[in-house]
Amino acid sequence: MALHMIKLAAGAESIESFTEWQQHVMQQRRAAGLSANPVHETRMMPKRGAEIINGGSMYWVIKHKICLRQRIIEIERVEIEGAPKFCLIHFDPELVPVHVKVKRPFQGWRYLKDSDVPPDISPSSPAPADTPIHLELALKEAGVW
Repeated sequence: MALHMIKLAAGAESIESFTEWQQHVMQQRRAAGLSANPVHETRMMPKRGAEIINGGSMYWVIKHKICLRQRIIEIERVEIEGAPKFCLIHFDPELVPVHVKVKRPFQGWRYLKDSDVPPDISPSSPAPADTPIHLELALKEAGVW
């Protein structure tokens, strides 16, 4: 079974603003002659990286809610002389909406337990994929969904 990660989408106000930010990152990488896949830079190298790249995803938290996931395709250690080591997490560009789940604030990234992974939103989901996040949360809180 794949191991997943969770990370706050710092600065993102909505799924749309997060999507725009990722598009910007991909444009910058293309212009620099690099792979167009989006990346995230982090200081800490995941010790369980082999488990993550074997089908794992990054679950993105926007405004205290897990909203999206993105498949992790590579974890790269970067060492530049005279600079601290860091790690680049490479993603598949596809952002997959998931059923919203409230998440308390935390710092950095964390591993995500299978029991905490929200399901993807698909055509067979109990509500249409375009259900606003606030409505989905209200339905869940009311016990309707």
